[in-house]
Amino acid sequence: EFERQLQHNILEVVPGGRGVTGRLRSDAGHLYADVEDAARAIPLLRRVFGITSVSRVEEVPADRAAIESRLLAIADRRLGPGDRFAIRARRTGSHSFTSQELARDLGSAVLARFADRGISVDLESPTVELFVEVRSNRAYLSEDRMTGPGGLPLGVAGRVVALVDGLRGALGAYLLMKRGCRARWVTRSEGADLVASVLARFDPTGRSFPGEEDEEARARQIAEIADAAHADGIVLPLAVEGFPGARLIYGERVIFSPTIGWTDREVEERWARVRELAG
Repeated sequence: EFERQLQHNILEVVPGGRGVTGRLRSDAGHLYADVEDAARAIPLLRRVFGITSVSRVEEVPADRAAIESRLLAIADRRLGPGDRFAIRARRTGSHSFTSQELARDLGSAVLARFADRGISVDLESPTVELFVEVRSNRAYLSEDRMTGPGGLPLGVAGRVVALVDGLRGALGAYLLMKRGCRARWVTRSEGADLVASVLARFDPTGRSFPGEEDEEARARQIAEIADAAHADGIVLPLAVEGFPGARLIYGERVIFSPTIGWTDREVEERWARVRELAG
């Protein structure tokens, strides 16, 4: 179910007309997609919950000569004068070489080919990293690895209604979305902009509602939206005790306040990372 939902969400965010041209294929925790415009597709994929990292890869047979030839072509365009590089090699399946042997031999080939550029190996703090992963009879080479949000795919853990009235509320909503919950957002103050500019980019199916002015009326509004959406819980920026009368209105629904105990600075720092992923 996890993988099926993840594939569905990927195609929902990056449909055929926006970059993914071929079918998605999976292989032991990895998903591969043929794209016609990687520069456009990668930022979209980085917003899909359940994806921990995104790489632009080149695929070759799992043959030492083929791997070395393609890696040298990648290194040629990436390595500049004085660069320090590292080869990050992994393998799965049965092969005549270990990951360490592959990394060592490829590193030696790169050093020999581009010795005139004054490059060196630096496994601790390289300026350029080159990735090689050999899986069964195919090898995948990349020059970048960009983080995704991780977490669980949207849709595997029900629905929530979140009050978003500032950074704390927005981050609380994000954290429940990262746990796989589809969201409805009720906004106040700067919340509308936070939803439109950030949260909606992670869930294109989410819906936003302007919050009522009166606090009690807003609590009833949230409860009504939760009923209509068959939501399993409500997300608040503060503990429910900070909203007089809300417990009575929300009844037996589960109430989440995931940023309780976080300082404002911690919220701001975490939100900055979320905004960077949103692009």
